[in-house]
Amino acid sequence: MLDCLKAVNWKKTGIFAAGVLFGTAGVKILSSKDAKKVYTNCTAAALRAKECVMKTVSTVQENAEDIYAEAKSINEERAAQAEAAAFDAEEEKESAANGTAEA
Repeated sequence: MLDCLKAVNWKKTGIFAAGVLFGTAGVKILSSKDAKKVYTNCTAAALRAKECVMKTVSTVQENAEDIYAEAKSINEERAAQAEAAAFDAEEEKESAANGTAEA
């Protein structure tokens, strides 16, 4: 039974040591000058992409504002036409009622 425990402990110890070694090597690789150049270039690309996206968003927002203003204008014109039509219909009713009352 002790042989079984010793094998498991060495196996776990080996895995732990490999993890520490891999972690240490990973930290060295990630903090190297070449890696920093890659990070810098990626960050610069992200900033350029952000600028491009913000320009597109501004254009879309301006177009949306124009569309909204035009839509409001169309609705105001329709409301004015409907009001004028209702007013004309009311005048016709009144004149028809007055015409029959006079006869």
